[in-house]
Amino acid sequence: MQNNKVEYNIRFDDREFTIFILKASNGCFISISEGSAHRLGALNVSLVGSVGTSTARVIPSKHDSIFLDMLSQRVASMLNGICIISMSISAPLDATAMKSIMNNIVAYLSE
Repeated sequence: MQNNKVEYNIRFDDREFTIFILKASNGCFISISEGSAHRLGALNVSLVGSVGTSTARVIPSKHDSIFLDMLSQRVASMLNGICIISMSISAPLDATAMKSIMNNIVAYLSE
């Protein structure tokens, strides 16, 4: 698999996020960190099964847990595999930031 990892920054108003994506043949790992340093934070795992997508919150998020659930389920379904997402943010995301982060990640994985 070529181009199996990518790292980039996204800026919204006065907040900057570092996105790291590592693709595997059966899924992917995604890290979303506020700032330029990589950090581990809330951890979600989604897995596509015969009846649908199952999600586990391994480390619950203080902020935007629904966004993490939605993103991990969408990516797992899209890849028909496993999606592991770690997110470390200092404050809740607004709707524009959520949409942009999701659209960027989905665009990269659909290539």
